[in-house]
Amino acid sequence: MPVFEAMAVLSPSASLLTKTLQPKITTNHQTPIFLNKSTAKLESNKIISICSPQLSNTKASAISGSPGIEAASGLVSEDTTNILDTVEVFDLNGNAIPISGLWKDRKAVVAFARHFGCVLCRRRADYLAAKKDIMDASGVALVLIGPGSVDQAKTFSEQTKFKGEVYADPSHSSYKALQFVSGVSTTFTPKAGLKIIQSYMEGYRQDWKLSFEGDTVAKGGWQQGGIIVAGPGKTNISYIHKDKEAGDDPDIEDIIKACC
Repeated sequence: MPVFEAMAVLSPSASLLTKTLQPKITTNHQTPIFLNKSTAKLESNKIISICSPQLSNTKASAISGSPGIEAASGLVSEDTTNILDTVEVFDLNGNAIPISGLWKDRKAVVAFARHFGCVLCRRRADYLAAKKDIMDASGVALVLIGPGSVDQAKTFSEQTKFKGEVYADPSHSSYKALQFVSGVSTTFTPKAGLKIIQSYMEGYRQDWKLSFEGDTVAKGGWQQGGIIVAGPGKTNISYIHKDKEAGDDPDIEDIIKACC
């Protein structure tokens, strides 16, 4: 995978040059493409050399500890839950729904994507959906929210065939309320670069059209997401993982333990 492509995968606004230089790429999950060991190692070294955390003085994470999971007590403040109660997201029909309504009367695993075109988010969607049978058996809903438009959410849903519910947050209000990190130094990291190579080798692809749409580019592509387990009850958040960098997936067993 060319190095400029890996950079643009991490942030669509890193270089608009990639928009004209990119080969045509199928956007859905395809048959895996395997690199030989020497090629994979070369590409990994290239990405590590450019993905320096010193690219920005932006604080990498406001959360202490590993792997981005807050302690069971005091997960979110009362101010945060109050703000969340005012946040609206939109379903695929364009209907506005209070985000806390997604878990008010049920328990839900809610994943927050970086953006709807993100290759790492498509991989995470499958990673969570692989455990949906366990969630279903426990009466737990699987939800994905992305910072973008309803049309982007529809495209993501159609391309990925995601088994859970998909919602759009055009204002990014939920990300601000939960204080998910954002910044150059949270996006361009060696680990994120390696995750991209791994994702491509497994057959996942970035959706370049979604990645370069105005609202995604305007936000810089620096936004990181996370995962929460919430409900029943609007203020009941029993688990929260805030990505410290792009592709910072928590242990799936920790999520299952929290939800099921």
